[in-house]
Amino acid sequence: MESNIIEVNAVLDILWIIIAGILVFFMQAGFTLIESGFTRSKNVINIVMKNLADLSIGAITFWFFGYTLMYGESIGSFIGSPSLFYNVREDMHNLFFQTVFCATTATIVSGAIAERTKFSAYIIFSLIITTIIYPISGHWIWQGEGWLTDIGFIDFAGSTAVHGVGGCAALVMAAMVGPRIGKYTEGSSNAIPGHNMMYGALGVVILWMGWFGFNGGSELAISGESVFNVPAIIINTNLSAATGLITAILLTWIRYGKPEISMSLNGALAGLVGVTAGCSVVSPGGAAIIGILCGVAVIFAIEFLDKKLKIDDPVGAVSVHGICGAIGTLLVGIFATEGGLLYGGGFTQLGVQAIGVVSVFAWAIGSSFIVLLILNKTIGLRVTKEEEIDGLDIHEHHGDAYPDFTIDR
Repeated sequence: MESNIIEVNAVLDILWIIIAGILVFFMQAGFTLIESGFTRSKNVINIVMKNLADLSIGAITFWFFGYTLMYGESIGSFIGSPSLFYNVREDMHNLFFQTVFCATTATIVSGAIAERTKFSAYIIFSLIITTIIYPISGHWIWQGEGWLTDIGFIDFAGSTAVHGVGGCAALVMAAMVGPRIGKYTEGSSNAIPGHNMMYGALGVVILWMGWFGFNGGSELAISGESVFNVPAIIINTNLSAATGLITAILLTWIRYGKPEISMSLNGALAGLVGVTAGCSVVSPGGAAIIGILCGVAVIFAIEFLDKKLKIDDPVGAVSVHGICGAIGTLLVGIFATEGGLLYGGGFTQLGVQAIGVVSVFAWAIGSSFIVLLILNKTIGLRVTKEEEIDGLDIHEHHGDAYPDFTIDR
């Protein structure tokens, strides 16, 4: 009887991981809609192609090499022992689940460098981030013998491991490729409106739904105590997204005189990214506060990067994933119900979280810079002025997303 229960639990756990992985896979549709909606109609095909390509590249490279580099037997607590063409039949569910996480990291970069970047350069960088950059820092955090795991770093579902790495890579690439033509004139920042905010809103709803698999699936089980843990994680995820959205609505209403759609949508995403690190260790109240703090932070971060640093990020990817990923990871040290500052744990966990964030961000920024510098010196990162003005769809893909409409360019 006991053996039957164990077998049923094992089946349920695998089934849950596969379902959660499918939800995360569907998040690619959300990213595609957000990025295409927040940018101009002349670049929609390019957005679609980039998102489909990085998903496929991630699936191949992570199976080919990246998964074992990340989860293989630890070499000095820094990298896994790599092997080619992973084929452990009993572990295919974990390979699938981790593959869609890997692809998400690459996808984050796409929106930040939209409308002016060579498709070929993006493809090569996607290959490298999914094969080497993400798996190495992921090993530090999620492999049982990784050095950040050893010191007690908590990043349950990847505020830093996934979103922070993607956000850092996006920051470096957006800075190196430069702003879109007309974005900054005479020292001022000019708004370049996206062509379809309905796409953006639908994309956020899809991501919000997919995040239940992203965070809930990271429990890696649904049996035993996990049958209670997973719903708690999902509630925390939902609360943080909701408070992030409402906070952004209210703050933009106060600052701009009207509630602003793109900032509000990013507020929800900021809450989702922020709670991802601690969704399993904070209370619902803590999750709600994390959403509020990230909802505030994302607005000021977007404004600072745009107006002060003159970094053109059409979708706010750096602020949502990079800045809020770091904030959410640090807040674990404050709101974790065991070891958090507010629960009598002192500053120890907060210090560990800070070490993790600084280390992973330094790796992601440094490695991305080296790779992108080489790409920039060889094939180049940016399209020509003519190609950018006409639109990447025509020059990069010989297509038009809306051939039956007259588009004012």
